[in-house]
Amino acid sequence: MQLYTNSLTEYKRLATLEVKVGDLLIGNNNPIRIQTMTTTDTMNTLGTVEQAIRCIEAGAELVRITAPSRKEAENLLPIRNELRKRGYTTPLVADIHFTPNAAEIAARIVEKVRINPGNYVDKKKFETLTYTDAEYEEEIDRIRKQFTPLVKICQEHGTAMRIGTNHGSLSDRIMSRYGDTPMGMVESAMEFLRIAEDLNFRNIVLSMKSSNPQVMVQAYRLLVHTMQDQLGHCYPLHLGVTEAGDGEDGRIKSAVGIGTLLEDGIGDTIRVSLTEDPEFELPVCRDLVKRYQHRAGHTPIQPISLAPYSPFEYKRRESMAVNNIGGKQVPVVVADFSTTSGITPAQLLPAGYNYNADTDKWNIADAAADYIFSNELLDFALPGTLKVIVPYNIWKDATDKEKYMPLFNAETYLTASEKSSFINFVDHNTGTELPEALLAQLTGDQTAVLCLHSSNTHAMPEVRRTFVTLLDRQIQQPVILKCFAAANTPDEHLIHYATETGALLLDGFGDGMWVVSNATGAEAPGHALLNNIAFGILQATRTRISKTEYISCPSCGRTLFDLQETTAKIRAVTNHLKGVKIAIMGCIVNGPGEMADADFGYVGSGVGKITLYRGKEVVKRGLNSDVAVDELISLIKDNGMWVEAN
Repeated sequence: MQLYTNSLTEYKRLATLEVKVGDLLIGNNNPIRIQTMTTTDTMNTLGTVEQAIRCIEAGAELVRITAPSRKEAENLLPIRNELRKRGYTTPLVADIHFTPNAAEIAARIVEKVRINPGNYVDKKKFETLTYTDAEYEEEIDRIRKQFTPLVKICQEHGTAMRIGTNHGSLSDRIMSRYGDTPMGMVESAMEFLRIAEDLNFRNIVLSMKSSNPQVMVQAYRLLVHTMQDQLGHCYPLHLGVTEAGDGEDGRIKSAVGIGTLLEDGIGDTIRVSLTEDPEFELPVCRDLVKRYQHRAGHTPIQPISLAPYSPFEYKRRESMAVNNIGGKQVPVVVADFSTTSGITPAQLLPAGYNYNADTDKWNIADAAADYIFSNELLDFALPGTLKVIVPYNIWKDATDKEKYMPLFNAETYLTASEKSSFINFVDHNTGTELPEALLAQLTGDQTAVLCLHSSNTHAMPEVRRTFVTLLDRQIQQPVILKCFAAANTPDEHLIHYATETGALLLDGFGDGMWVVSNATGAEAPGHALLNNIAFGILQATRTRISKTEYISCPSCGRTLFDLQETTAKIRAVTNHLKGVKIAIMGCIVNGPGEMADADFGYVGSGVGKITLYRGKEVVKRGLNSDVAVDELISLIKDNGMWVEAN
């Protein structure tokens, strides 16, 4: 399989062209730039200026502003002038969707223009279209005529451009030929890029955004592969997961998608799209980027000359089922209680187990850990679904060997006189190769589960290298992804876990999650946060669904209602609907297309007006916002997907 990056084992930035945005250089091994987007009405000049300043002072190296029509595009000039007057020279980016003439105005004012190839020329009506090759070429000529004036203005004014594909807003023409696929996303951008190349314009950045990190990662990889194959060079890449949401979920989803690519040296500028005030996006960006500032020069990892899996499509690694781990079962979660002594029933609450002493019964949450790891045997009866992993020397003293499972290292596993007849966990640091004797013993062993982790600075690729060994040797033991972090803050822990394990899960690797914190003191994350992170990563990678998923846009000047307040209101009444996907979109630009694969959509269609969708079908149009949440609940009930909260 041809690679999409320099190396699957050595950290090295992907070589890209250099793009100039004002005085800022992007690509060509320049630092990874961080950016955000204002949420104010662009016609509110002072409000936009003040918010832009807050973003700049929070670290934004570029600030994007929506320009949905001519009047907003023209108002970019007073915004820019006021910022310059106050001494702020940070480049501005105009965000354009349906209006080419707005782009042409903005390109004369700001340092960069972002266009969406899915709706810059084409219109989206969700129609299936059939073209002969000749008719398809006529459509490309139509794009060329519409797009060329913008290119020439950018050339004349030294303006950069981002060709920004969104998974949810592919044109009917692209959808009809390529489907709702990563390849369709890539071709949507390449049509415009080929025209720009013909016009000798290369001051371009590209993006492939999706609310699904799996689709997003595949699309970026395919884009790199396509540019290398067809052009012989790569343009800088802007990374982002669109409509990531808010809180932990938004941060996890963003880190999974963006971090997976950064791990392989892909990405020249990033934006984390949260349904929060834009200045709160910048610390998350910084936490992501700083992981790679000293990554080069890591401990060498054995190269992968030929990947025995496709990085461009998801296929879960085949593994045997060992009890409830592996096979076609969802990944399990191990809650780490290694530093807790004298564990009581009440202390299992953060892991999803609520003991009622009056009834002597356990209530088990949807996001309840499947195993806990402890360095001691517990002195109370465990809930029926929970099992405990303990070190081998402690397990030998356990009387209940159906509830307690041993953890070995490779040496003790090979020499142990007694093993579990159910599950034997084998812990291995991938800094050393799996011993040949262990590989031989694993073959055909129906009880062994590997727990892989790494102490390498470049940890994820080292663990991935061990998965390649397992694939090459056709060893099908399930694997738990064990990830250690000693970060300074809870947010840094979250980003570390999501990046290190999410990247592997997106490639189909991993049958379980075990996150461990080495941090101490006040900043150490508690059991509840670690459990939420583990289940959040599985949800973001679509490998285990344990809660409602919200596809929520980050708001901008186009938003037609209070997005943060509305998202909180909808979340409060629907967060018990396990597996239901609800999109909350501020306007039609981020409406039916951007919702991609949501079950239900709540979309601003006018000031104080809401349109409800079932999938991409309009169900109720023009509802007053004060009744729209209740109508959404009714719609979910009508479709048989509502359950009452406990």
